[in-house]
Amino acid sequence: MDVIEAILTRRSIRAFLPTPVPKETVAEILDLAARAPSGTNMQPWKVYAVAGAAKEKLTKETLAAIATEAEAHVPEYKYYPDEWVEPYKSRRQKVGLDLYSLLGLTRENKEGMRRQQGRNYEFFGAPVGLFFTIDKHLEVGSWLDYGMFVENVMLIARAKGLHSCPQASWPPFHRILRKHLPIPEEEMVVCGMSLGYIDEAAPENHLETERAPASEFAFFRGF
Repeated sequence: MDVIEAILTRRSIRAFLPTPVPKETVAEILDLAARAPSGTNMQPWKVYAVAGAAKEKLTKETLAAIATEAEAHVPEYKYYPDEWVEPYKSRRQKVGLDLYSLLGLTRENKEGMRRQQGRNYEFFGAPVGLFFTIDKHLEVGSWLDYGMFVENVMLIARAKGLHSCPQASWPPFHRILRKHLPIPEEEMVVCGMSLGYIDEAAPENHLETERAPASEFAFFRGF
């Protein structure tokens, strides 16, 4: 698979097959992804991978925390703005409505929406969960570098026939993650990721998200 095909076929998958992904495959993906550029070659990424019983224990404790004390878990950084403005507000609303429509969920079905949100912490059935952390001493430039690394992970996974779903849902539960993984206090959880093989029969995997063309966000002079 060439890089253009990997980009065009990468999307956030929310239902995976239980087919195992070998540790060696995950390690190779991360080795290749680490070729991402970073300022002065700092390589600010750290990754914690879980599978099998370790993943299930993490899922169980996180879901229990959501059911009993969700408000006690907050992320160490802000991902989204406090106030939504256009065009971001409309884009966010549309992707949510499109996903729930595929699943047959309406706004009134609070329990169904709650169960679907809980699927995040089950890694959508994927056999592998990844957690990305960054040293708290680093600045915003390293976060920019980090995005390129995470994108590499997803594209290389596609090249190997796998799919992924990057998840901003995990950072609030960093205290639980530290109980299950050797994440030191000086590291901040950036995001999680589900990794595995797509369940083609799942309706949520037919979600097609829109992208604005370059003509809407790029400006050219002197061409």
